[in-house]
Amino acid sequence: MSIKKRSPKIPLIKKTVDSKPFTTWGRAHYVSLITELITISLLFLSPVWVGFLWMSCTHYQCSVVQPVVDLYGASSSINTFIAFITEKLPPVTSTANKIYFGWVAFQVIMYLYWPSKIGTGQQTPAGHVLKYRVNGLRVWIVTHILFIAGSLITGAYSMSIIQQNWGSLMISANILGMLLTAFAYIKGNYFPTHPDDCKHSGSKLYDIFMGVELNPRIGEWFDFKLFFNGRPGIVAWTLINFSFAVAQYEQLGYVTNSMILLNILHATYVLDFFYFEDWYLRTIDIAHDHFGFYLGWGDCVWLPYTYTLQSHYIYRNPVSLSWPMFVVILSIGSVGYYIFRNANNQKDLVRKHDGNVSIWGKPARFIRTKYVTSDGEIHNSILLTSGFWGISRHFNYVGDLLMCFSFGASCGLQFDVIPYYYLVYMTILLVHRIYRDQARCRAKYGVYWDEYCNQVPYKLIPYIF
Repeated sequence: MSIKKRSPKIPLIKKTVDSKPFTTWGRAHYVSLITELITISLLFLSPVWVGFLWMSCTHYQCSVVQPVVDLYGASSSINTFIAFITEKLPPVTSTANKIYFGWVAFQVIMYLYWPSKIGTGQQTPAGHVLKYRVNGLRVWIVTHILFIAGSLITGAYSMSIIQQNWGSLMISANILGMLLTAFAYIKGNYFPTHPDDCKHSGSKLYDIFMGVELNPRIGEWFDFKLFFNGRPGIVAWTLINFSFAVAQYEQLGYVTNSMILLNILHATYVLDFFYFEDWYLRTIDIAHDHFGFYLGWGDCVWLPYTYTLQSHYIYRNPVSLSWPMFVVILSIGSVGYYIFRNANNQKDLVRKHDGNVSIWGKPARFIRTKYVTSDGEIHNSILLTSGFWGISRHFNYVGDLLMCFSFGASCGLQFDVIPYYYLVYMTILLVHRIYRDQARCRAKYGVYWDEYCNQVPYKLIPYIF
């Protein structure tokens, strides 16, 4: 039987919160010089890096060493360097522009007008609770059916059309990403949706990169963050993989089991995102990150072009796995998914039912907390200390990283850079996110968070980190 577990009495905590509300949680109000320098580097080097990865796979079979050697050799003069870059970079084509901007327009229409549930976001620092159109799974299904049926029935295009135009589509995506970044910065400064949730750091470049507005919208329902992350980004993820699989079939006459495995693992992750899209509304991306270059350009370019590198690798370097290896890699990915999904479900259920649930056959253990929004209102919340959340503060990330490893292992065990790039990137991202979350939660929950850290001392892996 499920019963409520009383949180431990911590007299000093209530006194502290009531006498000095914590209203500084949310995005940084100011940045250091080193943060600003890192921001400048990321603004200018991120597009270059994505272009380099595309060039490495397209012209060098996904080797990252040889293009560096060739770049160094071409740098003997400006003319040879420009000639080298001009030769290697993809052309701007009207075909790619029509495909890309038509694709985005179609997703906008589906997002706004396809039947939808209404989801609720987390309380913002200013006290707003926003409603969202949650129809991602339906849109994902319809999009994939139309893509396949359109090719088979009309014969107007091959399902490898994405792979065929992959380089030029990158240029189109960069155009939209840059325009979106500029629009988000202007909107945040001159006509924000919720001015009380805007943040300015004192650094224009940092504000361009991280964003000014927390939840920019046009009208009541078009939410920039949910749309651009979920639709041009994540709906496209499985379409891109599928297109590379079709291209491999057209090239070889068959599809390797490594490509099949990768498509299964990636599709599981993507379908989970859309099936639990309502849960995503209460994650750090929506609840904490503001909308600027980091999410705007990132969703248009970084996500589709770096998250799908493994399918590009297998297309350029066909790998046939032994069936025992296939099963082992699939098992690792499945264990990772189990941890990831169940950890997130535990926290969501405890908050949804105000702690009146059982976890692993026992009443949930948690700390009841208070926090203050900038409108002066005091709100209640829960910090879960049992189940996966009693093992470490972010054990869900362990599941994430196991899945990331299985994605790379699908490409074979030759340990090239490109197959495991996503694992390295996600490790850096998640560790950084752990520290960001630590600072945000300490500012939000105060001494409640200190008590939570005493009860759950490990950040990620027990006895290690």
